[in-house]
Amino acid sequence: MASRREFLHQGLCLSALGALSTPLAGCAASNPSATAVAAGSGSGRGGNVPARIQVPAGPVEMAPPPDIFDAQALDLEFWLKPRTLSVIRPQSGEKARVLYWRDGEVIDSAYQELCHILRDVNGKETAPIDPKLFETLWGTQAFVARYGIEQPLEILSGYRTARSNARLIEQGVPAARQSLHIEGKAADIRIANLNAEVLGGLVRSFRQGGVGFYYRAGASGGWIHVDTGLKRSWKG
Repeated sequence: MASRREFLHQGLCLSALGALSTPLAGCAASNPSATAVAAGSGSGRGGNVPARIQVPAGPVEMAPPPDIFDAQALDLEFWLKPRTLSVIRPQSGEKARVLYWRDGEVIDSAYQELCHILRDVNGKETAPIDPKLFETLWGTQAFVARYGIEQPLEILSGYRTARSNARLIEQGVPAARQSLHIEGKAADIRIANLNAEVLGGLVRSFRQGGVGFYYRAGASGGWIHVDTGLKRSWKG
């Protein structure tokens, strides 16, 4: 089993090659002699990331440790800087980059804009979103950006009316009857080029609520459910 440090370095290398959208376990280098340039350097308990990383030759057999990206390693300075969320809603094609928190306060107009973006895209209805959910979404995006992965959060589902939630259940889409989406406390997300297991592990490391891992085959892949309810995790 590779150490956390070794896995993190190799995972960053694969990210630079655009390979993190595929399962990390059992990956093989496409060119044993190639080198990948990391988009940035990060620090934490894993140490500094070198500017150039040699792609290992042959298959890389390893399972990602649960703290591949560990939010508990963040310092206070990380949480004090202004918070800007970059999001996209694939269903509507909307894109936005919103500065919503600065100097210890939520910016109300920006909060309202984010609530609108996370609205029920079927019924077009908007509801207040739990600010703690935005904290986890921003923290996730800002954390991976430190490692050169700067992509908008894809919001597949945010707030849902009870009617929309019931419709999903009728269609066979995984949705709890008492879903926290109905309360504005949940979102289903993806980040392009980031393996779903790694993304979910990072979200779980914030220890702020529930995390669901929904793996799906195909180009679009699955998604990660994030909520501000009880701390728990599951695979759906």
